[in-house]
Amino acid sequence: MNSIERTLATLAFKTVDRVPVDLHNFMMTPRYIGAEDSDDFYRSGEALAEGQIAAWRRFGHDVLLVENGTAALAEACGVEVEYMHGSAPVAKKPAISSLDEVDKLIVPDPYTDPLLSELLKATRLVVEEIGDQAFIIGRADQGPFSLACEIRGMSNFLMDIALGEKLDKVHQLLDFCLAVSERYAYAQIEQGAHATSIGDSPSGPDVISPKYYRQFAYPWVERLATSLKNKGIILAYHICGNATPIIGEMVSSGAAIIEIDQKADQAACKAAAAGKAALLGPVDPSEVMANGTPEEVTEKCIEALDNLSPGGGFILGPGCALPPTTPDENIDAMIEAAKNYKL
Repeated sequence: MNSIERTLATLAFKTVDRVPVDLHNFMMTPRYIGAEDSDDFYRSGEALAEGQIAAWRRFGHDVLLVENGTAALAEACGVEVEYMHGSAPVAKKPAISSLDEVDKLIVPDPYTDPLLSELLKATRLVVEEIGDQAFIIGRADQGPFSLACEIRGMSNFLMDIALGEKLDKVHQLLDFCLAVSERYAYAQIEQGAHATSIGDSPSGPDVISPKYYRQFAYPWVERLATSLKNKGIILAYHICGNATPIIGEMVSSGAAIIEIDQKADQAACKAAAAGKAALLGPVDPSEVMANGTPEEVTEKCIEALDNLSPGGGFILGPGCALPPTTPDENIDAMIEAAKNYKL
């Protein structure tokens, strides 16, 4: 099998020659093209694509996530973003200071927005170069809840939903964020990506209660996933932290891939997802992948393979983005673990 056949078969719970490997490695890629000191790397479609392609030529992983972090849609919606030297950009200043300003927000056009158009270019260039050899996920950045947190400011938005005084405006903001996420997801697929993905980590149990998740996050993700699924688009859905209490809802959202991290209960996640959605992850990106030994990486990979590969529907990878300092030998260990594992 090649990487595309292997990954599509995995998503369909069919027999594969081995478990496919994803590298959530966009923060590592600058070093493969000598761009560690570039202040423009995360704003350049050419550089982002070149880094992804160079890393793929080095490791030969099956699944590539093309992105520049967690703040691209936020920046396009007016959030002030800080581009930090040597790391991914982060949202710094909200776009609105009151829910009453939601009416002023405008859904950005990904093809004309300066940053989003560069990120689409990155996906397009990767697809043109290696899209017949590797499974390309053009990341649609943030899900509706996470984007709302950035536009309003996380503490402000969490207070808004806790007080419940302007729920009509909260819903209006989430509707707006859904429209932004959906438009960008379509644009990523229009570049030739095999799939798209969102992160919605502020909606997880490490930040808000499962009750609030079901009230203010799940309905909008479910609408997004359903819309994409109805058009034959594969969506991956990520929440950092211990998503175990909401794994049932994450699976029922309709997303084809559920990304879990090291805090999640692997047995519970497997039981919830079996035959319904593929799981991706869940090896600790920091303590194991970045700071562990190759032997420790192998041990954690085998543990995940034992727990999550039976019955199919599993893509091995880190539970979240790999730090820039992750050693190459640890990546090699993850890939070799998948290649050597007997299904």
